[in-house]
Amino acid sequence: MISVTSGPILFLALSLFVTISMAGAQVPSEVRELRAAISNLGDFDHDVRVEAARFVRRAEAAAAVPILLEAARRHEDNYVRYRVAVLSYGFRGAQIDLFFREALDVSNDRIRAVAYDYAEHSPDGTLVPRLLAALDGEKSEFVRPALFRALAAHDEDAEVQEKLLVHLDHEEDVFRSALIEALGDYRADYAVEHLISIAASDGPLRDDALIALGKIGRMSALPVISAAQGEVADGLQPVVSAAACMLGIDCENQEQYIIQSLRVGATSRNRDGFRSATRAAVALAMVGRLGAAEVLFEVGMGAAESVRAPVALALGTIALRRPDIMQMMFEKADRLEEALLLLRDAFDMLNEDSAEERFYMYLRNEYYTSSEGTPTRTVAGLVARILEF
Repeated sequence: MISVTSGPILFLALSLFVTISMAGAQVPSEVRELRAAISNLGDFDHDVRVEAARFVRRAEAAAAVPILLEAARRHEDNYVRYRVAVLSYGFRGAQIDLFFREALDVSNDRIRAVAYDYAEHSPDGTLVPRLLAALDGEKSEFVRPALFRALAAHDEDAEVQEKLLVHLDHEEDVFRSALIEALGDYRADYAVEHLISIAASDGPLRDDALIALGKIGRMSALPVISAAQGEVADGLQPVVSAAACMLGIDCENQEQYIIQSLRVGATSRNRDGFRSATRAAVALAMVGRLGAAEVLFEVGMGAAESVRAPVALALGTIALRRPDIMQMMFEKADRLEEALLLLRDAFDMLNEDSAEERFYMYLRNEYYTSSEGTPTRTVAGLVARILEF
């Protein structure tokens, strides 16, 4: 029997239950569509995956972020979790920061790589102890390089500098190469003496060290670069020229030599020399000298696969490391759509989803902050279409 006093309380409880039940049954359509798009990120059909990613990128952050992070943490499909983590990169904010801090410890290699990438591009000194601790256990061939780059981005810490130099001397070559590149990109002048030693040795990492020394720009590297110009095989000479140019030594002639090497190499059978010339063009582009990099379009468009592939990879490297530079190159390209197809090839080959997402973020910002009809907006819109962004 219900008492008079309990009747109103029971009525309110029943009303609350009905309200909650109806709310659960009436999930807003945008939430249903976002969840469906998230599941479609793992679809076998390429076009379905592309459309799903487009939908996620264009979702409103306030509503999307909690749903995305729930999927990134708990979705049953590990590949979907990874793709959601990558796409979450574009939303930013405190919840995203927290997720990527957590993701440094997940068992999914792909997600950890994204988390290290996020740590590289969102430096936070409080992460340094965790990044250093990861050096002992992070052995995955495609995750460890991301860890090195994250540490290089935090190298104002003396312990980070010390550890990176130790690993520079004792890692396997595939990891040393990635670390050398990171040290060059972050202009790690504390590593110059170690890099000079590598550049003076006739080994597989010599060209990596020469480029890194050029990027760092310390004149103490000049003797080893000058010596290399007389010692290395013809196939490596363009890399040496790029290193000398980055130090400010006879840069106009060095750059012209690289351009000539690109044009000659594209029509010869000297594949090593051509690949060296594409690397040299990338290195100069990274420091804002675009002459040789612009020739990549010239020799790559319409070329045979043996030429097109290294050119595409070179252009892709520029785009992923310096989207601002690639934007400038696109604005000057004569046959823009054909040039963009080279970049699409690169993205298919490189498998660097996080870097691609940063590239998309940059172009999206350029599009929305540029006036209608400007070259910047035209290029950004065409990039979105050709690259299926």
